[in-house]
Formats: sequence, structure tokens, C-alpha cells
Amino acid sequence: MQVVNWLPRTELPFAAPSRPELLETPEPLVVVPVAPAPVAQAPVEPVVKPAERVKIEVPRPSLASTRTNAKVEEEEAPVAVKAPVVPPPRFALQLLRAGRCLLLVELPTGESFQARDPAYLLLKDMLRAAGLPDSPQIIGEPVRWPLLARGTMDQGPEAARDFVQGFLSARLEDAPCVCLWLIGLPAVRFAGEANAESFNRELQVEGLGSVWALPGLELLMEEPQRKADVWQAMRRLMARWKESNE
Repeated sequence: MQVVNWLPRTELPFAAPSRPELLETPEPLVVVPVAPAPVAQAPVEPVVKPAERVKIEVPRPSLASTRTNAKVEEEEAPVAVKAPVVPPPRFALQLLRAGRCLLLVELPTGESFQARDPAYLLLKDMLRAAGLPDSPQIIGEPVRWPLLARGTMDQGPEAARDFVQGFLSARLEDAPCVCLWLIGLPAVRFAGEANAESFNRELQVEGLGSVWALPGLELLMEEPQRKADVWQAMRRLMARWKESNE
């Protein structure tokens, strides 16, 4: 049993006496802890992570910025400017014939001439001074513009000019004349393509030939001093229709 020493609690009969050294209590064995020898550690290499791709942060527009940008784009966007609506001009013109001349005359009141109208009496005086018949022949109904009181048809200045010139061209094809008198600003503007600065001048109009621009009859009555300029211009042109009447 691998027992080296055995000491009974009581003396056994016929047993050999015990040895005294065996009765001594041995001192407890003190175990001194021995520090373990340091273990050489292998150098730990730093773990190198694979290079990460740099992530670029793209700023996202906020709701406020998108609204601001939208307003800026709306302000910068070209605004289509509508052409101003030009009201149709209003006038009434009467075509007459005196000898070899045609007269496109503005009707001061918008109505056809009456025998005792002051404007018509002034026109008769002008024809006598020009050496033409003082009882002109009325050709057709007055040309009144605009043609329609309602509707979507273009009745602006250009349309009025095309209509008046087309009307005169048709009359000239029926009976040519040596000179066309345009009396009054509407006649000068829409038949002669001129303005008040062309009064008392001779103009050349494509499709109409030679025309003479004159102030309106009502303007001549209101400003009698204009009659002198009309008379001087008439003397320069008189030979043309006088020769044709002979």
C-alpha cells in the first residue's frame, strides 16, 4: 500500500515500542510560488486592412434648395412676350372719278357725300381749280373699315392696307388713270403707305403707279393756310391730266 510510516493511536499488545521521532509533528511544508518564466512572444504584425475606396459624398439638394433653384430657373427662363393686340383702324373712303383722275377721298363723317356738304363743296372747288370736271362720278360703295364688327379675322393696319390697295388695283384695271389722288390721312396711309409728312407730294406705289398725297377735306377747312401748299403742288402736276383731257 506504499505506507512508509504508520503510527497506531494506542499501544498494541506485544508490539514493539514506538520511536519518538515518529511522534513529532512535522512542520507544514510551505510552498513558495515560483513565477513562471516569461515566454518570448513573437512580434505581432499589424493587420493591414485592404485599402478602402474613398467614398465621395454627393450633396443632395434639400427641399428648400430645390424650391429656391426652381424659383431661380423660373425667373431666368425667357418669358414669351405676346405681341400687343393692335385695334383695327377705323375709316371710310369713297372712290370717285374726275376726267382721267381717280380720287380716293376720306369721308369726314363716315357717310357718303351729300350735294350740300361743306366737304363736298370744297372738293368741287379743288377740281375746278385743277381743270377737271367738278361733278365727279361716284364709283361703288364707300370702303369702310373694319369690315366686320365681330369675328376672328385679322383687321389690323396691314390687313387694311392690303384690302385698300387690292380694291384700287381692281378699279385701275377696269379704267386706268393718269394720277390717283389720295385725300386724307387714311387714304395716304393705307393706299400710299405714307404718313402726314408726305402731304402735297407725288409718290410711286407699286401696283398703283403715280399717286398724289393730300390733306383731308376737313383738315383743309379747319386750317385754310394749308390750301396754298395744295395749290402749289397742284400746279406742278396739272399738265399731266390737262394733256390727257384735250
